[in-house]
Amino acid sequence: MPLAFDPQEMILRFRHRADAVQKRGMPPVEGPERQRYIEAAKLDFLDYAMLGDAVATLEGGILRLEIDLRPREN
Repeated sequence: MPLAFDPQEMILRFRHRADAVQKRGMPPVEGPERQRYIEAAKLDFLDYAMLGDAVATLEGGILRLEIDLRPREN
């Protein structure tokens, strides 16, 4: 029997991944590889954090992720 899909659990997994990216250490790389690693980590965090902030709905077998990209007002 397949597991039931829970979009809220998926969102929580992305939040955990974003936290993990921020907390992971730097491997022993130097030069251009180091800069590529740093840039990849920034993109990983951005992607995971955006999905972690999404509002997910599952209706009629269609998964919708709503992500508000408007600047926050202070």
